[in-house]
Amino acid sequence: MGMLSPDARVYVAGHRGMVGSALWRALEGAGFTNLIGWSSSEVDLTDRDAAMDALLSARPDVVVDAAARVGGIMANSTYPAEFLADNIRIQTNLFEAAHAAGVDRLLFLGSSCIYPKLAPQPIPESALLTGPLEETNNAYAIAKISGIIGVQSYRREYGRRWISAMPTNLYGPGDNFDLQTAHVLPAMIRRFHEATNAGTPSVTLWGTGSPRREFLHVDDLAAACLHLLDTYDDPEHINVGVGDDETIADLAALVADVVGYSGSLEWDTSKPDGTPRKLLDVSRITALGWSPRIGLHDGVASTYDWYRVRS
Repeated sequence: MGMLSPDARVYVAGHRGMVGSALWRALEGAGFTNLIGWSSSEVDLTDRDAAMDALLSARPDVVVDAAARVGGIMANSTYPAEFLADNIRIQTNLFEAAHAAGVDRLLFLGSSCIYPKLAPQPIPESALLTGPLEETNNAYAIAKISGIIGVQSYRREYGRRWISAMPTNLYGPGDNFDLQTAHVLPAMIRRFHEATNAGTPSVTLWGTGSPRREFLHVDDLAAACLHLLDTYDDPEHINVGVGDDETIADLAALVADVVGYSGSLEWDTSKPDGTPRKLLDVSRITALGWSPRIGLHDGVASTYDWYRVRS
């Protein structure tokens, strides 16, 4: 299809976050030179007027929406009102501003948490809105579902070539390692790192360790986004993942091995597990000619190296 020109002006919303910075690296690596990015202090996307002024001034050709309020199971369950309101505001304002600025190519990034808690495994795109969501992050999920509907609405009403992609659990350089708000993998990296340095004999983790999760390196996601912008033009959202998963207990053992932690692992079964399994069906994006390149062990090792330099 070849839709994307290296001369295009590309606005990466959220370019300083983990996903946005990976997209920025991928675009630069692919030869794009007209990249646009504003920090939240420069342009607050929860402010409609600020978003509108910024995009009408910059007039980008392409927008990639990697801006979101994100967090792990504790943050999602503690601050549902904020997760719902902030993400809906960001999306609504960005979509309205992009449309007003005449942006014909936009990629909205959501999350695999949009799917029902007990969706069929692996989860096809058609599973959307077929059952109840996981209670601990349903506010965030509803916000992301509204983004998918928003993209479809602009396509249907105005003919915009906007698309949506739903990545699985992400990790990599630039991740959030704050134990109060981090996702499971970076939280494990930090906890095992600190336990190793302190000589702590055991580490206690949430839940039973039995849920299964799929993990995609953020640089693989960035490559997938460029591929989709170049090849995909369909109203239905598309999954982005690796097509394989493992238990949280196996993940913990892998992270402990990478970090070099030799103590024992304990499980606090009074804490929630979350969704039992969340593996994406990636057959549609695979059929487009994209597949991930970074294995989990290598990806965790490079992420740990990144964290260790900065800790």
